[in-house]
Amino acid sequence: MKSEQPKLARFYPIVPDIGWLERIVPLGVKLVQLRIKDASPAEVAAQTKRALALCRANNCQLVLNDYWEAALDTGADYIHLGQDDLRTADLEAIKLAGIKLGISTHDEAELQTALAVEPDYVALGPIYETKLKAMPWAPQGLDKIKEWRKKLAGLPLVAIGGLTPERAADVLEAGADSLAVITDFFTAADPEARILQWLRQLESR
Repeated sequence: MKSEQPKLARFYPIVPDIGWLERIVPLGVKLVQLRIKDASPAEVAAQTKRALALCRANNCQLVLNDYWEAALDTGADYIHLGQDDLRTADLEAIKLAGIKLGISTHDEAELQTALAVEPDYVALGPIYETKLKAMPWAPQGLDKIKEWRKKLAGLPLVAIGGLTPERAADVLEAGADSLAVITDFFTAADPEARILQWLRQLESR
């Protein structure tokens, strides 16, 4: 496990494209994940370059999901991998490039797989039931966050799945460092207002 870990912002929204990034990053978001789906390598590269420029101009940390080749090609400094992608990614190239790494986990075996490659943070989910997509895993709950917190020691822990502003305090108190959020603001009548609510709430803690 690495001795020095980067500090993650508490609010960690995840968005599907550069359009969403352009909407929320200027609001004061300091950590964001770009999770592009079903796009060509050229489109992924183009969006990543625009996202990097936008985030750097706004002092926001960009995390690119899955596309580690694009991270290498564009100079991105953070990549998030799921367990399937972890098995096929060139981890040596990622490490040599100095790219920081976040990894998804859902059970003990996946946690051990993640820790074996010395990530910069570990994500645990779903904490609560989520309607974004069908999940083969039951909600993990607050006790699992507490358990992961002990296992990770000082390694940053990201909680994801079914998070709302009303649940945020309990999740942070259980041991999460950062809250990854998608559905809560995505489905809000006014997504920007919901983002601002999250920022006000978490920045005041």
